Amino acid sequence: MLDGKVGLVLGVANQHSLAWHISKALADARAQLILTVQGERFEKRLKKLVAEAGFHQPPLLLPCDVQDDRQIEDLYTKIKEKFPRLDFLVHSIAYAEKEDLAGKFVDTSRRGFQTALEISAYSLLAVTRPALPLMKEGGSIVTLTYLGSQRAVPHYNVMGVAKAALESAVRYLAYDLGAKGIRVNALSPGPVNTLSARGIKGFTDFLGHVRANAPLQQNIAGREVGDAALFLCSDLARGITGETIFVDAGYHLKGS
Repeated sequence: MLDGKVGLVLGVANQHSLAWHISKALADARAQLILTVQGERFEKRLKKLVAEAGFHQPPLLLPCDVQDDRQIEDLYTKIKEKFPRLDFLVHSIAYAEKEDLAGKFVDTSRRGFQTALEISAYSLLAVTRPALPLMKEGGSIVTLTYLGSQRAVPHYNVMGVAKAALESAVRYLAYDLGAKGIRVNALSPGPVNTLSARGIKGFTDFLGHVRANAPLQQNIAGREVGDAALFLCSDLARGITGETIFVDAGYHLKGS
């Protein structure tokens, strides 16, 4: 589906991360990938993952801390040296201080609020702007959100506010970039057993609650998120922009 396409995936941390499942789905569709890493520790781990996965084309691994504009600039300079264009961009980056997820939302610190919004929402704009010159023929931008942006989910706290800002940013970017043929959408997966999700208090119990209350009576696996991202990155989704698409076995339909 993506043979000959070039894409950037930001946010791969380990084999459990949604960004990794998305990368595998895109690579299986024969896309040429650029994957970002943050620090040498993550780079070594990612190199091992890539080697074990047996991608048909080795991805380009480049460092990038989205809080550092210089690193973002260097990232795109290196991409331009290697590729004449980008066809898609996947933004799978979110962070909040642990203490701001453990307590009550009302106790969120100013620093914690700023950190969550900067990394989880503003970073989408920061990595989209320099991508535009490489998307001369249009393209697809996909980010990841969660139902906690629209409902109060216990212990999601400031991350829910950040995801709400992210979803709004998707709509405004879709409006801005539509004339360039660039589509911007968000995927909203149900809870997946990732390393970051395990840091949320009560996550295991919540997984069981979702499975019992979702219309499909199941939890979501990473490969299902990967396939949804593949769809949005492909030409099959050429008429879709500004949307938040749920991949949660239908859980969002119910009131509990």
